Amino acid sequence: MSDATPILHMLAPQKHMSPFDVNMAADAGYKVIVPYINVELGEVTGLIQDAIFSRPPNYGVRTGFFMGGKDAILALDMLDAAKKAMVPPFECSVFADPAGSFTTAAAMVACVEKLLKDKFNKDWKGVKVAVFGATGVVGFASSIISALEGADVQLVAHRGVERVIKSAEVSKARFGVNLKAVPGETDAQKAEIIANADVIFAAAAAGVQVVSKEHKALAKNLKVIADVNAVPPAGVEGMELFMNGEKLPGCDALGVGPLAIGDIKYKCESGLFKQMIDSDKPLVLDFRDAYTFAKKLVGLA
Repeated sequence: MSDATPILHMLAPQKHMSPFDVNMAADAGYKVIVPYINVELGEVTGLIQDAIFSRPPNYGVRTGFFMGGKDAILALDMLDAAKKAMVPPFECSVFADPAGSFTTAAAMVACVEKLLKDKFNKDWKGVKVAVFGATGVVGFASSIISALEGADVQLVAHRGVERVIKSAEVSKARFGVNLKAVPGETDAQKAEIIANADVIFAAAAAGVQVVSKEHKALAKNLKVIADVNAVPPAGVEGMELFMNGEKLPGCDALGVGPLAIGDIKYKCESGLFKQMIDSDKPLVLDFRDAYTFAKKLVGLA
C-alpha cells in the first residue's frame, strides 16, 4: 500500500453532496475530500483521467472516487464510466452508494437474513419478499440483492404500477432478476400482499406508514419485517427503533428496526471507505460488495 495522502473525489449529480457521506469519508481516514456537484454522466471520464494521470501509478490506490446522488441507476452508470476511464497502470478506486442506499439496503437484507438463518433455519431461496417503497433507491437495491440470492420478490406499487414495472424491467435487463410488479394502492391489495409474504422490506419515504396493525393481523406467513424509516410514524406500526429480532406486537413476525439496520449500514459504509484506503489494488464497489461486507458484520460470513 502506498503511503501517499488519501484523496477522495465525491461526485453528486444534484445540487449538494451529502454531508452524511462527507463525514463518513473523513472519519474513515480520507485526508483530502473534494465534492463536485451537478456532475453529468458524460463528465465522469474526464474527471477520472484528470485524477489518475496527476499521480504516479503507485498512488492510485490512495485516490478514490465516490458516486453519490439519489438515482441508483445513474450511480451505477457513473461507476461503469469510471471503470472504462481507467488506463492501467493508472487507476483508482471507485465506490457507488447513492443516498447511502446501497449500504442501507445491504444492511437491511443482511439483518433479515441473519434472523431467517438463526430463527427459521432458512436462507433466501424461495422466500416470498414484498418490497414497499420499491421505486426508491433502498427498495430498488434491496429487491435486487434478495432476488440475486434466490428470493421471490414482489415490488409493491403505491401510485400506479407503471413505475414499478419499469423498475422490474431495468432490474431484469441489468441484473437478470425476475421481480414482480404488483399494485398495492388499495387496502384490499395491500392486505393480500402482506398475507402471502414471508418477509417485508418497508423502504417507503420517511414518515409514511405502509404496514398497520390491521395488516399485521392478516400476516399469517410473515416471518420478518424490516423498516428503514426512523421518522415518526414508523413504516411498520409498532416497530421500535432498535428492534432486532424481537416479536412485533400484533403478529408473530420478528421486527428489525431502523437503528438496528442503521448500525450495520454505518459500519458497512465506513468499512468500505477504509477498504479503499487500505487496499493494495484499486477497488470497484457497489451494492453487491456492500452486501458481502454487511453479511460479515452480522456474523453470516
